Amino acid sequence: MEIYEQLTAQGDKVRSLKTAKADKADVDAAIQLLLKLKVDYKEVTGQDYKAGCPPSGTAVSNDRQSENGAEEDTVDPWNVATNSAKGVDYDKLIVRFGSSKIDQELVDRIEKVSGQKPHRFLRRGIFFSHRDMNQVLDAYEKQKSFYLYTGRGPSSQAMHVGHLIPFVFTKWLQDVFDIPLVIQLTDDEKYLWKDLSLEDCHRFAEENAKDIIACGFDVNKTFIFSDLDYMGSSPEFYRNVVKVQKHVTFNQVKGIFGFSDSDCIGKISFPAIQAAPAFSSSFPQIFKGRKDVQCLIPCAIDQDPYFRMTRDVAPRIGYPKPALLHSTFFPALQGAQTKMSASDANSSIFLTDTPKQIKNKVNKHAFSGGKDTIEEHREQGGNPDIDVAFMYLTFFMEDDEQLEKIRQDYTSGTLLTGELKKMLIETLQPMITAHQENRKNVTDEMVKQFMTPRPLNFNF
Repeated sequence: MEIYEQLTAQGDKVRSLKTAKADKADVDAAIQLLLKLKVDYKEVTGQDYKAGCPPSGTAVSNDRQSENGAEEDTVDPWNVATNSAKGVDYDKLIVRFGSSKIDQELVDRIEKVSGQKPHRFLRRGIFFSHRDMNQVLDAYEKQKSFYLYTGRGPSSQAMHVGHLIPFVFTKWLQDVFDIPLVIQLTDDEKYLWKDLSLEDCHRFAEENAKDIIACGFDVNKTFIFSDLDYMGSSPEFYRNVVKVQKHVTFNQVKGIFGFSDSDCIGKISFPAIQAAPAFSSSFPQIFKGRKDVQCLIPCAIDQDPYFRMTRDVAPRIGYPKPALLHSTFFPALQGAQTKMSASDANSSIFLTDTPKQIKNKVNKHAFSGGKDTIEEHREQGGNPDIDVAFMYLTFFMEDDEQLEKIRQDYTSGTLLTGELKKMLIETLQPMITAHQENRKNVTDEMVKQFMTPRPLNFNF
């Protein structure tokens, strides 16, 4: 991936030199380095270099195998699966996707630049990977602002707690950096991928918007939009979609997303629609036509293929590359081998669940890292790394010291599985009840206000 990025940069350099009519010797030297990098690339990957098509080692694949023949984790925008009870191996995923680890040095720098204690998702490695976050902070320190972009694919009327993760973190980023935010509701995507009517997808988008608004976003700094509505009313947005479409080939999207010849053409063209919000000129009402405002995208790492493509295209159409912050997956109740699914009621805690439903789901379905008997558990202790109740507490319990004590007590056998589940239930019930109260206060008029294209309260 490193050679691929060097090649991309060198290709841009050769084009710039030619455009500037530089000395022939400089152009020739740049071309020679480009050719050498292409040879290096083929030796390492066994593939010829193609602009906009990252090496297949970073492409989406459902049948990956490691060197020892064991199946590797499956991670793409539609599927997440692993054979490990601990969940996806995120260190391997960083290498595979070519991103950078969020280390303590970066967390400390975010704290210094923002002037705020890092969010628990940063402190605990829930947001664990990034692209160009240091560049964003460099610019911010020089009083050059940025904006946030995240999204939701509205496949059902009710969202689950896992869907809240990017929005909870994005709200924190919006608050500490005091910046605008755009939220894309990909109702068009869900129509193309799911057996749903167009009307249902659009309705789900509006219902999901209520849950997003209930997270507490500032209406004066937040624009939420449905693709089905906005793309038809914004020439600037559609023009950026077309620019991306022109610069990405069918072979490239097949390589990145695993599309086949039998996929509908809507799927093949959709990645350009998810790319467009990463460019500030897609929102002239917010950025007044400026093309140079950098975008930061907080998202789960399964969405990264879309933005690898976007980052490759951006300099070729005259825009800054978006930066990214990647989160881990919120595990299903049955264990971390898969993420939660909105289509399986028992795999998820929904934002519409009652306190009784939450209690029953956790007690009945939450995978335990404890031993089979109380005696064994007291003697040998439990494994918090595979225990779903403990995993959920790492997402939602604010107190670091309390969480660490729970880990130690469970590992030593002092804390039983039933007691750990009770702690999770007592954490989730008030949190979801409060969310439901907030959602009740979200009126149709408020949704309309958030989803109306308009200037936001921010000066660049």
